[in-house]
Amino acid sequence: MFYSIDVLLILGAMLLVASVRVLPEYQRGVVLTLGRYTGTKGPGLVLLIPIVQRMLRVDLRVTVMDVPPQDVISRDNVSVRVTAVVYFRVIEPEKSVLQVADFFQATSQLAQTRLRSVLGQHELDEILSQRESINRTLQTILDEATDSWGIKVANVEIKDVDLNETMVRAIARQAEAERERRAKVIHAEGEMQAAEKLRDAAAMLSQQPQALQLRYLQTLADMSSNGKSSTIVFPLPLDLIRPMLSAQPAPTAGA
Repeated sequence: MFYSIDVLLILGAMLLVASVRVLPEYQRGVVLTLGRYTGTKGPGLVLLIPIVQRMLRVDLRVTVMDVPPQDVISRDNVSVRVTAVVYFRVIEPEKSVLQVADFFQATSQLAQTRLRSVLGQHELDEILSQRESINRTLQTILDEATDSWGIKVANVEIKDVDLNETMVRAIARQAEAERERRAKVIHAEGEMQAAEKLRDAAAMLSQQPQALQLRYLQTLADMSSNGKSSTIVFPLPLDLIRPMLSAQPAPTAGA
């Protein structure tokens, strides 16, 4: 009699242990009763019917997934190797269990294929300079594709874009040629602005003869201030030369 009571107590304790589950705040339990979905439990204490019910735990925290390096051919036929990282979390635990066998593996494979597809539509310069726009495009595409799995893709970031040495040298030559082109354009613009200023100054001096005489005197002072100069310049007013030039006879056609 006592032995049967002990056995019953032991069996009861085992059933109680088998039926009790404790879920932390960041987990949910998808309960299957005889193979059928009967609800999502948690967090806290969850009681299950042993043998009849089974519970699958699902983590709701943000998961960081590294996308393996992908060989991508850009739209301008340049081969690059790209790595990325995806941030996602489960928002509907029942879908993540019932709609897909392994949501982590499925999201990883989907991220790899979408990464190659999206980057293949851009040229190399766009991949290097428009990462934020490409990241948003990838995030939107992955979020829509994983919605039926109960997955929310929060962010996608392209980490590295690796080029082979030949392409790196070609880009360096292109950048150097671009810098030389800009330097020449800036120099030409400076020459044009200087020519315009000189033209304006000449027009102003031609309207004021006194200003031209003052300019002669300033030039003489500048040359005299140089101790190494041995040249002496005497400014001659144009008013004295003009009557002499007008008095000379005009040259004949036969001369």
